[in-house]
Amino acid sequence: MTDVSATTFTDDSPGTPGTHGLCSISPVRGSSPVPATLDVTDFGAAPGSRSDAAPAVAAALRAAGAVAGPVVLRFPPGDYHFWPDGAQRRELYVSNTVGDDSRYREKTIAVLVEGVDDLVISGEGARILLHGLQTTFAVIDSRRVSVEGLEFDFAVPTVVDATVVDGGVEAGRAYRVIRVPEVTLFSVEGRSIRWHGEALGSGAVAWEGRDALEYTQIHDPSGHRTRRGPNPLFDDVWSIKAVGDREIRIDYDRSEEPADLGVVYQMRLTTRDHPGALVLDSSGVTLSGLRFRFLHGFGVVAQASRDVTIEDCEFRSPPGSGRHTAGFADFVQFSGCSGVAAVRECLFDGPHDDPINVHGTYLRIADQPNRRTLVLEYAHPETAGLPQFSPGDLIEIVERETLQAIATATVERVRQPSGRDRTHPLRSIVLTVGSELPGDLTARAAVENVTRTPAVHIARNVFRNVPTRAVLVTTRRPVVIEDNRFERPGMAAIYVSGDAGEWWESGPVRDLIVRGNEFVEPGGPAVFVDPRNARADSAYPVHRGVVVERNRFVLRDVPALDAKSTQGIRFRDNSIVRSGPEAWDVVLRSCTDADIDEPTLRVTELG
Repeated sequence: MTDVSATTFTDDSPGTPGTHGLCSISPVRGSSPVPATLDVTDFGAAPGSRSDAAPAVAAALRAAGAVAGPVVLRFPPGDYHFWPDGAQRRELYVSNTVGDDSRYREKTIAVLVEGVDDLVISGEGARILLHGLQTTFAVIDSRRVSVEGLEFDFAVPTVVDATVVDGGVEAGRAYRVIRVPEVTLFSVEGRSIRWHGEALGSGAVAWEGRDALEYTQIHDPSGHRTRRGPNPLFDDVWSIKAVGDREIRIDYDRSEEPADLGVVYQMRLTTRDHPGALVLDSSGVTLSGLRFRFLHGFGVVAQASRDVTIEDCEFRSPPGSGRHTAGFADFVQFSGCSGVAAVRECLFDGPHDDPINVHGTYLRIADQPNRRTLVLEYAHPETAGLPQFSPGDLIEIVERETLQAIATATVERVRQPSGRDRTHPLRSIVLTVGSELPGDLTARAAVENVTRTPAVHIARNVFRNVPTRAVLVTTRRPVVIEDNRFERPGMAAIYVSGDAGEWWESGPVRDLIVRGNEFVEPGGPAVFVDPRNARADSAYPVHRGVVVERNRFVLRDVPALDAKSTQGIRFRDNSIVRSGPEAWDVVLRSCTDADIDEPTLRVTELG
């Protein structure tokens, strides 16, 4: 087992060339050249103006790309407005978004870095304010790019945060008064509320929906918890009226007094039409000191990229704004990456899904024309159109029900979607490997690209107001999760899964260290190792090498560790404080070779 530290974190995996020519980072010998400096205002961007900054910034980035050598592109302090009408657009297919739905194939991108090496975008004191539905920035086909100091927000966020500020019973009818943030746009139409985005150049609004929209989560500021649950705001409505610029009174055809004063109902639609930000087919990308006040769509996605670092970033709505939601879904996702995926010294506060998710993608074997050829398909409707393989990549074939390896092989040829167009079918991939495979793999097996799996370092972050898990990770390379603080996540704080039947997020864990963290009242097991294998046999574990050490657990009625189908667990030097009813401290299901060193712990073994 590898003891990986922050100062020696390396990955010995081969380079991941990718479909669009990734390459690994080479050390620079001798003295580094002095970077050229460009300023977006020299190209027409005007901080403080509501005019569209997108054309000027695009011109500045083209100029930066034309410089031979390193470049610093500066955003002086101030607000920069980006409107979708003149933004750059690219056809892109992104993991866990809208799959192959042709309505959303084009992504609107506010700041696009494409095919540029050795670039620093610096913007301390600058705020990028997006209008409509857009990706904040994308780094595509680039190497050694840093984005530093910028703040990103939306003029009209696509989540409605409605706070109950009053309630009671009058004339036999219950009522609530809800308050929404200043930036939230709405109109009362009879007994219904229409929420909407801004009117754009075409005259149409960017988005719209009614009442509870399609999804709600519930934030309790006094209890410092956020959870998923039903929305009672629009049940049995008798009347609705605006009672101020930001307040709405809802009267009901019932008499039970509401008991949710101070609660915030966070409502949104469910279509993840854009990534919030995107790092695609790139290497050596660092996001540092950024402030994400709101991300529409699917968070910051690093896809098919190598050596991506996110550090000292803040994912949190603007304090004092009445807003509590900073993300439409996940905050950060690494999909099919390699090298080292690092997230350090960040604040994650107020997502609508998991703050960090690191995974690969299992593809279902749909057909096997011969012993060296496989027809693969994307099985989950939210993921399609991505290239998954390059010649020379190592693949592993697993039994779907057990997640046990059947065979490994090297990719020889591949016909697959490009991720950039619709030239090839978006849901299928034809793979030819260099050696014969077992027969009868159709339907019962799935394929993972072993080459595109990263080492992971998640350190010194804070997680707050999370309705789901805080960290999901499935990768076979070394993982260290250390010195983080997990405050009351709605589910498990750390979740290790892997499945070939639901989300199809791939990867067995082989070397995971969870150390020096503080877990405060998670809603599920603090550390939950739960592969979704339908048939578990302790003689054939899915995961291996999980070490949980020197952590502090403050728990109610959940275990510190709940593990299934895992070999070689080590649980040592941890502190557990309970404030609720008695519960098992460690739960082991179909696990072998476990070493639980605290004799006073309540431990149960199942299966």
